[in-house]
Amino acid sequence: MSKLHIKTGDTVKLLTGDAKDRAKTGKVLQVSPKEGKVIVEGLNKVKKHVKPKKAGDPSGIIETEGAIYACKVQLVCPKCGKATRVGAKIYEDGKKDRVCKKCGETF
Repeated sequence: MSKLHIKTGDTVKLLTGDAKDRAKTGKVLQVSPKEGKVIVEGLNKVKKHVKPKKAGDPSGIIETEGAIYACKVQLVCPKCGKATRVGAKIYEDGKKDRVCKKCGETF
């Protein structure tokens, strides 16, 4: 189990991929630290063929977001709006905050 620099609800920017996907931003929906992956809203769309489980359930081809490795996305600072690395600030009472490396603002 490893610790990730991204949490659910963060806004991230995609660093890799082809020209149409690179530099897109989206909100993190789900984080899987065990696999080192994240699911981002609007990125890495995949199509699933789904059978109805019971009467009334949707069936057919459904488009959902697929998982992306966390190393391929970078956190976007809400204050300066730039993709940045994450630093840590430790207070005297032992609390720890995430800090933007570019502007110094806490997340």
